[in-house]
Amino acid sequence: MGTWYENLKKPWFTPPDRVFWPVWSTIYILIFISLVLYFLSPIKPYLFVSVTLLIIHFTAGFNWTGIFFTRKKILLAFYDILVIDITLIAIIWLFFQASIPAALLLLPYLTWGLFATFLNWRIYQLNR
Repeated sequence: MGTWYENLKKPWFTPPDRVFWPVWSTIYILIFISLVLYFLSPIKPYLFVSVTLLIIHFTAGFNWTGIFFTRKKILLAFYDILVIDITLIAIIWLFFQASIPAALLLLPYLTWGLFATFLNWRIYQLNR
């Protein structure tokens, strides 16, 4: 008998499970380097806003797994991932003002995040 996730209907473009570990490992490394570059930058306009958005962003990110896999609330997880996407776009914009490399390092994360958002939405549509 499979797990809840394995039994869900998923779109054809759902990556195999073995893809997630290397992708997320790479993204976490890029996020770490980006954060270091940003906080080492001598000029950080809107520092309070940046830190606040980072807190909101990472809180939503850590909550997504529990909402989706533990609580099995696919639509609520979709709304959560929208918060992740919106805050990440704002963070990239703010980082760009302090350190262009810091901002650019977050673009693969944004790309993967937007893909994950679409995947979350399609899983919701297929499993209402």
